[in-house]
Amino acid sequence: MNDSVISVRQLNLYVKSLLDGQVRLQNAAVIGEISNFKNHYASGHWYFTLKDSDAAIRCVMFRFNAAGVRFTPSDGMQVIAVGRVSIYEKDGSYQLYAEQLFPAGEGAEALKFEEIKNRLQNEGLFDAQNKRPLPKFPKNIAVITSGTGAAVQDILNITGRRWPMARIIMCPVSVQGKSAVPEMLSALERVYALGTADVIIIGRGGGSAEDLREFNDETLARKIYESPVPVISAVGHETDFSICDFVADMRAPTPSAAAELAVPDSEEVLAKLNKFRLYMRTALKSAYESRNARLIAAVSSPYLANPLNTLVFPRLERADRAAEKILSLTNAYIEQKNAALCEKAAKLDALSPLKVLARGYAAVLKDGRAVKSVEELNENDTIDITLADGKAICRVTERERFN
Repeated sequence: MNDSVISVRQLNLYVKSLLDGQVRLQNAAVIGEISNFKNHYASGHWYFTLKDSDAAIRCVMFRFNAAGVRFTPSDGMQVIAVGRVSIYEKDGSYQLYAEQLFPAGEGAEALKFEEIKNRLQNEGLFDAQNKRPLPKFPKNIAVITSGTGAAVQDILNITGRRWPMARIIMCPVSVQGKSAVPEMLSALERVYALGTADVIIIGRGGGSAEDLREFNDETLARKIYESPVPVISAVGHETDFSICDFVADMRAPTPSAAAELAVPDSEEVLAKLNKFRLYMRTALKSAYESRNARLIAAVSSPYLANPLNTLVFPRLERADRAAEKILSLTNAYIEQKNAALCEKAAKLDALSPLKVLARGYAAVLKDGRAVKSVEELNENDTIDITLADGKAICRVTERERFN
């Protein structure tokens, strides 16, 4: 048998590996008409076929992907399915595992939106760590929106009422149509060059989801990301998000909400200042009264009223008592040491050679050395005899040894 023979399962697995290895087939966008649509209610998965006039392909969309589809598919509907192409091992049929599904009319725009969103997100333009806090008390606010719409009036009215000291830098632009993006880019560049704005509001009034198209422009999003100051995106649509919403430092659902985010309420600020002023006044008064009471208590203290009696004299008395105690202890110590010295002197005196001589003994020296035995003497030797009251020089005429 030929060694190259493989099983059906091995063949299917091999073909599957080939399909899975094709990068283009891992994110394929396929347009076609839905047929044989089935919603498997038990599992939540969708099964259908995409076809055109010449061909068809089986599709499956798992529950977690189907949950994100914003319309109800049905047979005959033209759609764009985005997903990966692979093979179902059990029957050897290849199929599209759909991950996204769009109506064909909206599909191209939706695909472009997702492509830009994913690219900018992967580059870190949406990261929360890059979002800057809005200034608490802005002096200059740049507003980039239509100069004739209701949005600009809402912004002017709200900022004027809440924070009238702010200066509005108006940059009227088109917010829809071919000229909208170039005009908004130019306005942003002018604001950046001016360098006085503390915060920027860019947006438009209400409209359909299709009206947000200009705010999904990649170049505009990158220009907003380059802003040297915080940017509030105020595209007036509550449910749909634009690319500008993701890249801005703050997203507001409406221009009115953007104005409220951009400035504080002056009445609230004044109320807080008054509250703080009252707190400071109370705190200072309390501190003054406390320190004044301590000062009065110190002044009326007996130590300050008669410092000689309360401070000086008691300390002098303690010093005198201490001196007397030191003198007493010193005398006792001297007497103790003197008694010990006398005792030792008496012992030394008792052992003194002079005391021995006083009892009738004598010290015999020959040539300056003590004579301890008669054997050390010879006849005619000259010797010194020391007595208690003097000495005598003698000559030996005879010697006698005691037995």
